[in-house]
Amino acid sequence: MPRTRREFLAAAAGSLTAAGCSPQTPPAPAEPKRKSVIERSFVLDLHCDTPSRISAGGFDLGKRNDYGQVDIPRMREGGVSGIFFSVYMAGKRGPTPWAFEQANAIIDEIEAETARHPDDLVLAASASDIVAAKQKDKIAVLLGIEGGHMIDSSLDNLRRLYERGGRYMTLTHARHTPWAGSSGDSPDEDPGLTEFGREVVAEMNRLGMMVDVSHVSDKTFADVMEVAAKPVIASHSSCRALASHPRNMTDEMIRAVAESGGAVHINYYSSFLDDDHRARSNELVLFDQRIEQARVELADEPKELAAAEWRINMEKVEHVGRPPFDRLLDHFDHAAKVAGVEHVGLGSDFDGVSEQLPEDMEDISKIPNLVDGLSGRGFSDDDIEKILGGNTMRVMRANVADAEQG
Repeated sequence: MPRTRREFLAAAAGSLTAAGCSPQTPPAPAEPKRKSVIERSFVLDLHCDTPSRISAGGFDLGKRNDYGQVDIPRMREGGVSGIFFSVYMAGKRGPTPWAFEQANAIIDEIEAETARHPDDLVLAASASDIVAAKQKDKIAVLLGIEGGHMIDSSLDNLRRLYERGGRYMTLTHARHTPWAGSSGDSPDEDPGLTEFGREVVAEMNRLGMMVDVSHVSDKTFADVMEVAAKPVIASHSSCRALASHPRNMTDEMIRAVAESGGAVHINYYSSFLDDDHRARSNELVLFDQRIEQARVELADEPKELAAAEWRINMEKVEHVGRPPFDRLLDHFDHAAKVAGVEHVGLGSDFDGVSEQLPEDMEDISKIPNLVDGLSGRGFSDDDIEKILGGNTMRVMRANVADAEQG
């Protein structure tokens, strides 16, 4: 396996020492500066799949776990102000009444886990709630509905999930819904945004619920941008100009989101960042086969299955390696150049990417590395504050402006 940059530098330093030379001491990181930027920022991650770990059992948000990417100690280290937990279960085509029921069960679990840690966490539903949480030194927990299949083609179900705290909804996940097309499904059967799909977008706009175009097909994206009356978001998508995965956004799509007043939140998943990494990962089918086998053998033991999947995924990471941290910065840099720095945010996809993350961004505690990296790319402190969460706060407020809830 190729050495990481860190391993290479360590080896180089050892060679210099062995030769009787003293390697140049790198400058100490500007800890006070990175800390001050984070402390005065609203640091918001728009998409984390941590509820799936909670549902499996044995994952306590209150302690620093030896697996996964998100828990309270690591959120504290990362300076997190608020986090959107994904309300998700796999979808399929056609009616999905069970998905709406499961969505409510997942929300119950998130509420219960948040209540277990009242000194650190508080449920939130607005930008004002995030401000209030930060003033009390608490982390705001918000909800994102991942996949329109969760409403089972019902506006009443959509309203109910909004009432329960859902503040955005991705219109699809990996399969077409009856009313919107997915980037992960057959383009030949892509319905785009149907008339009912347009009603969904209109109702989300009326409620003040952010319309999320991550996971939608290019056709559906174009239809959404024709009808959306409020700023649109991509909660966890990267740049297709740099990595060709269809889940990523073209420059034209990024510009369209910016023109709506919205924001593109960069995804950290290795296969969305780098085509070479994606190709190497796809070749290692043995690991995927082992996971499928574990899912069959441990179907009735969710805690054991979660542990087995984590072990197998970490073995795969050891074999395929991690993209360099600079590759993640490339996507932030590109999106900011295309859309403007006012339209970029954080959408890690932590706990939903099979542990495949770039170097130096292995979990949510590493947000200070992002501050340093963006600063090194020439972003000002004010620009970094916008990317960390200021842009998202603006979009949240714009979506509830003139909303007609009730």
